[in-house]
Amino acid sequence: MPDLLIELFSEEIPARMQARAREDLKTLVTNGLVEAGLTYASAGVFSTPRRLTLTVDGLSSESRPVKEERKGPRADAPAAALEGFLRSTGLTQSVSVPVTGISATAHVGIASYLEHREDKKGGFTIYAVLEKPGRQAAEIIAEVLETTIRNFPWPKSMRWGSGNLRWVRPLHSILCILVDEAGATTVPLSIDGIQAANTTAGHRFLSPARFPVTSFDDYVVKLKRAHVVLDSDEREAAIWQGASNLAFAAGLELVEDRALLAEVAGLVEWPVPLMGRIGDDFLHLPPEVLQTSMKEHQKFFSVRNPKTGRIEGFVTVANTETADHGVTILKGNQKVLSARLSDARFFWENDLRVAKARMGEWLDGLKAVTFHNKLGSQADRIARIASLARHIAPLVGADAEVAHQAATVAKADLRSAMVGEFPELQGLMGMYYAQAAGLPDAVAHAARDHYSPLGPTDTVPADPVSIAVALADKIDTLTGFWAIDEKPTGSKDPFALRRAALGVIRLILSNALRLDLRALRQIGDSAIPAVLKSGAGNDDSLLSFFHDRLKVFLKDQGIRHDLIDACLSMPGHDDLTLLVKRAEALAAFLKTEDGPNLLAGFKRANAILSQAEAKDGVEYSYGADIKFAETDVERALFAALDRAEATITPAVQAEDFAAAMSAMATLRAPIDAFLDATQINTDNAILRRNRLNLLHRIRAICSGVADLTKVEG
Repeated sequence: MPDLLIELFSEEIPARMQARAREDLKTLVTNGLVEAGLTYASAGVFSTPRRLTLTVDGLSSESRPVKEERKGPRADAPAAALEGFLRSTGLTQSVSVPVTGISATAHVGIASYLEHREDKKGGFTIYAVLEKPGRQAAEIIAEVLETTIRNFPWPKSMRWGSGNLRWVRPLHSILCILVDEAGATTVPLSIDGIQAANTTAGHRFLSPARFPVTSFDDYVVKLKRAHVVLDSDEREAAIWQGASNLAFAAGLELVEDRALLAEVAGLVEWPVPLMGRIGDDFLHLPPEVLQTSMKEHQKFFSVRNPKTGRIEGFVTVANTETADHGVTILKGNQKVLSARLSDARFFWENDLRVAKARMGEWLDGLKAVTFHNKLGSQADRIARIASLARHIAPLVGADAEVAHQAATVAKADLRSAMVGEFPELQGLMGMYYAQAAGLPDAVAHAARDHYSPLGPTDTVPADPVSIAVALADKIDTLTGFWAIDEKPTGSKDPFALRRAALGVIRLILSNALRLDLRALRQIGDSAIPAVLKSGAGNDDSLLSFFHDRLKVFLKDQGIRHDLIDACLSMPGHDDLTLLVKRAEALAAFLKTEDGPNLLAGFKRANAILSQAEAKDGVEYSYGADIKFAETDVERALFAALDRAEATITPAVQAEDFAAAMSAMATLRAPIDAFLDATQINTDNAILRRNRLNLLHRIRAICSGVADLTKVEG
């Protein structure tokens, strides 16, 4: 079986597009080959800034012949029906329809004929028999690759010259070879004047000459000789190792940034790390400012002094080797860097002037910044958040006045020049400016942390003031947009309300807070002016929204939706910490041997009881009496329920749901024995009523932790 090697060689592909392009190339080509009848053993895909490469191993040399039958209309059907059937099969009738068969001509590549076949009713039905002969792999590859290139899903593409072909950047050459025991054969293919060949080119500056390749292994080796590292993972490893070594040799350490590493690996074919120093005039800037400025503007890695925590150097990655070992490159980069950092220093120093005046200029400026046309300005929103923080603070162990002060200044940095230049620094710069204003550390930390958590893995604030402000921020967002009826719909969530709800959930659960969601919603809703409300914010849909987000969050932790539903039916379900404690205990219990068995016994007892209550129109909840017990198993169940209830009731009150579940597990055997040996619906009305009341007691005791009727299985 031959191997296939494809390379699409072009001008530089943007780094952000390369990973998706690799997967698209692999998917489109391999799917196309399989759909055309070829099989393969494995496929690998690679990229550099100038090329996309696909290798397919163990490709079949030709497709198998295919014979397909399609049932058509009855022979006496209208002519239009026959014509439509012929079109659907790719056939055209060439002569009149005889009784035994229909002569037809086929489209190119299809040997076919039509037949009359007698059906069960004595009539005749027309069948098309389509025979597609096998095709050579090279022919199929040429078709699939041309289709792939012409329909490649680039986020942005362009045309060049006088051709109609579109590609992300001008496409220069196509390498496409099939390799077997006899050697390498070029697949015949031409697209807009670009003829497929068995050659490629090396590094743009170091090895620009073209050279032939005979296999994938030969291709990789020759590319490396031509100063091209094909594998992006290998380039990343080389960059990280080289940069780390340079930093270590200078007594410094490289600041890890995996996203930047992946991006830089997509910018170079032959990575050459070079390290430079930051001028003394800029070392006083916050490390995050230096790091962000260098990353965003010049794709530099930051180098930190481990003793002081200051950013003192940078690593740039050149795409070439030079005779002066990068001295000229570093000199040019440092010149540009100095200009960039001079801007950052200017922003910092001017921002400090405003910050030291207690940020009054920024706070006044936020009055002119619209948050939402129905929810007022950013200043209006800050006032609401500050009021919320004051109310929430006592509930989370924070000082109300400090929380109010923190909420008042937490978003002031939105008007700063630094955040205007680097929006990703909002919050963090707020901390620095609050410190410069002489505000308490708790206020500064709240300014930094109040946006958190931003996602399912983001760090959750633990300081009480930060928690109060973060909750206030998110509750205001949710109640505000709920009040004006701007709820998420389907996949649309323009105001990131799902993220805000997840943030509230994680703040509560990570800090084991005992907060009532309904009370939080009411506090948040009360801060929204009545004139803004559409009336949609006063229902319980926001609470349901929280519960839906909780289900999604807990699913990743192995807790099923039905277990959450079972716990939502219990009192106190608006206390998320209590709710999750119940769900975790239930999930753990159902993983034990006793759990599913007890659940089955409970559902069996509940089904008998529910049917009797529906039939009789009464509720059997008046208390079973042991004096009416007739058998030992019946008396044993009474005793087991007494023992279990004596443990379960105080355990549930103490919120020790694991202990309650453990006691509940002891009921498995006596319940099974009772149901197996006892006729519930006996002719004796007194015994029947007593046994149904006993089943009700089973239901009540087993529902102490969760509503087991909602548990699946």
